[in-house]
Amino acid sequence: MRILVFGGSGKIGSAVAWDLAGDKEVDAIGIVGRHRETLEKVKQSVGSEKIIPHILDINDKETAVALMKQYDVGVLTLPNRQTSYKVVHLAIDAGLNIVDTIEEFHRTPDAYEIEGLEVPAGMKLSDYGEWLHKRACENNVTFVDGMGFAPGLSNITIGDGIRKIDVAERAVARVGGIPSKEAAAKHPLRYMITWAFEHVLREYMIRLNVIKNGKIVEVDAATDFEKFRFNQFGRDEGLECAVTPGMPSFLFTRPQLKEFAEKTVRWPGHWLGVRTLKECGMLDIDPVDYKGNEVIPREFLLSIITPRLLPNEGETDVCVMYNTLEGKKNGKDIKIEYFMWDEADVENDISSMMRVTGFPMAITARMIGRGEIKEKGIVAPEDAITSDLYTKFIGELKKRNINILEVQT
Repeated sequence: MRILVFGGSGKIGSAVAWDLAGDKEVDAIGIVGRHRETLEKVKQSVGSEKIIPHILDINDKETAVALMKQYDVGVLTLPNRQTSYKVVHLAIDAGLNIVDTIEEFHRTPDAYEIEGLEVPAGMKLSDYGEWLHKRACENNVTFVDGMGFAPGLSNITIGDGIRKIDVAERAVARVGGIPSKEAAAKHPLRYMITWAFEHVLREYMIRLNVIKNGKIVEVDAATDFEKFRFNQFGRDEGLECAVTPGMPSFLFTRPQLKEFAEKTVRWPGHWLGVRTLKECGMLDIDPVDYKGNEVIPREFLLSIITPRLLPNEGETDVCVMYNTLEGKKNGKDIKIEYFMWDEADVENDISSMMRVTGFPMAITARMIGRGEIKEKGIVAPEDAITSDLYTKFIGELKKRNINILEVQT
């Protein structure tokens, strides 16, 4: 099995490569980037001769397609929609099966802050996703879209719960990467960068869809604020969450739900800070005049705050999941909860976000390569990891010390 990792020099891409390197079924792991030096560093850190660096400008379509044809599965760990869509489009043309981590559900493209997404000439954005899906089906391509932590683990857990009950009524996914409690106290917004922060701020600002009273409605991100206590795995922590656009596929694949939302988990105080920044206009992307110069508030904020949010030496992160599903089984009310508290692998210098995002992608890539995931076209995680595959997937996570607790009441 030959697997090609786009964004291979980044944190998530390097975690995917690290996980794949120890698998005897995987013969070659291509890592794609624009700079040989960073790719070579990843190869050295992984320490495997299976790693093959590829320098590639994704705008060189002929070279990109030729490279893709040398591999069985592609893994996309890219930071924005523009690059992701370009690679997806080329992979489908090349007949390369792919797994993508970005939260955008490509079959129903989001119309807000499109990050340079380029739609083919003469085509509407609203038609692009279905066109990609049909093209993937025609080319016999499996495209598992939005696999990682959130979306990803959040989708497949709630998706499995829905299969276990007769009537699914309400589902809420509460997921997030946060600093350790000690590290949080030392950073603004009680936050530390574990993911592309510019993309995080986008998720705080756009309007998104949720399900309320059985209907899909549009709401502002960072609303529907909720406090909760996480009291599993020996923890007892007060946390907060607010709605974000992390699981858009559920609106398409599970429309029978009466209520559905995905919320991002943070330490107390974070969301108050975010609301203040929003109210002050600091997260806006429309230019403003400052002493005769055009300034984009969000870009200016990023330049100031990013250095203050980077991890200090020795600081680690945590990834938290608390999902709830409510409905009926055999005529009785049932509630299923899913809990996860994952911490960084300090010994191997792999953050928790790298673990819970990269490892599920690597597991999924193997399942596609083995032919265990057979669906073609754009496939959401909840439809890719079903029935027996779910049990196998959770077992693979346990081997990596990523433990998901399911509680039924």
